[in-house]
Amino acid sequence: MLRTRFTEVTGVEHPVASAGMGGGATSGELVGAVSEAGGLGVLGASFLPPDDVADMVRSARERTSKPIGVNLLLHATEDRIDEILALGPEVFSTAWPRDDQDLAPIFAKAHERGCKVMHMVPLVEDAVRAADAGADVIVAQGNEGGGHIGEVASTVIVRQVVKAVSPLPVLAAGGFVDGAGLAAALALGADGVLLGTRFLATDEAPVEQAYKDAIVTSDGTDTVMTTLSDSLSGRDWPGAWARLKRTRFVEHWLGREPELRRRRAELWDEVGAFQESNADDGLMWIGQSAGLIDSVEPAGDVVRRIVAEAEEIIAALGR
Repeated sequence: MLRTRFTEVTGVEHPVASAGMGGGATSGELVGAVSEAGGLGVLGASFLPPDDVADMVRSARERTSKPIGVNLLLHATEDRIDEILALGPEVFSTAWPRDDQDLAPIFAKAHERGCKVMHMVPLVEDAVRAADAGADVIVAQGNEGGGHIGEVASTVIVRQVVKAVSPLPVLAAGGFVDGAGLAAALALGADGVLLGTRFLATDEAPVEQAYKDAIVTSDGTDTVMTTLSDSLSGRDWPGAWARLKRTRFVEHWLGREPELRRRRAELWDEVGAFQESNADDGLMWIGQSAGLIDSVEPAGDVVRRIVAEAEEIIAALGR
């Protein structure tokens, strides 16, 4: 069994966590499956109605008695912190604060509720800021990941963050998908991995089958870093790009973000309707690690296989 500072701090069995992907990309079923298998399942609560989040937490608790996490994007949902903490997650997962937000009282409030704080960062200075504010775990996110990301590759940002916040536990995110990735993350000094795209391609992920098919058929070269999705949604992210699959919709609007922002009210519902019937006319937030995923599997099997592969690789390196 791989024991790290992350497993010690959070009380989970394995150094594997699922990303708290927002907007309905996670579910109680997915979170419960990851945690029951010994990882840390994290529910993405941002942009979801409070009652839906509470129902998902109850659903996860029905599937496991092990630790779970709930994620909030601090720049957009600071007013929901008390509501999320009242649900009693063992881990309060946070990301993307505003530059002027004071993280210390937010993290202190979580600690008062008995939660550990896991904060994701795209830059080393953000890691230091979170560590100084009292975070218990730092997630160093590389630009290979799907969704909102920074500009630094995983092999660089992980090592930078490990050196900057030691002895705090660090998870590596962005481009990690299997046991080789976990072993590599540990070699970089991290204490585990956080996976998003890999857990979208699972039986329990609440995304369309076309979304999952797009992941397993990807060769890893069909994504792009852009601000297009934020131009469409009208949400301003603090210093972030988003990695999206190059769908027909994305190809059509790349480089035309100002026009897209002006027409977002007209196009937003259209994109949602297209995505239900034809994902290639919508938006899909997937990372380059899709090129390493060739099947949709149960989430628990993903956790167990990653750990078994990593243990085998580490043992072989020690011979």
